[in-house]
Amino acid sequence: MDPITLRLTNCFETVFPDLPVAEIPAASQATVAAWDSVAAITLVNVIEEEFGIEMDLDQLADLDSFRRVHDYLSRATQAS
Repeated sequence: MDPITLRLTNCFETVFPDLPVAEIPAASQATVAAWDSVAAITLVNVIEEEFGIEMDLDQLADLDSFRRVHDYLSRATQAS
């Protein structure tokens, strides 16, 4: 498992403790009932703290799945 996936999985475990770890890589707002607007902001805060970055909140609507967040983080960490 690559470092971003491992760290992001930990973030998802923190915000969605009832979500089985095996389901996290496929998680999206459409598949996780607890992923509402409050959870989305909480997830962003946890990710920002874990990765030491500031996420672009204008893109929050597009960051609606584990895969999309992972792709965003991959680009963000390469740019820094």
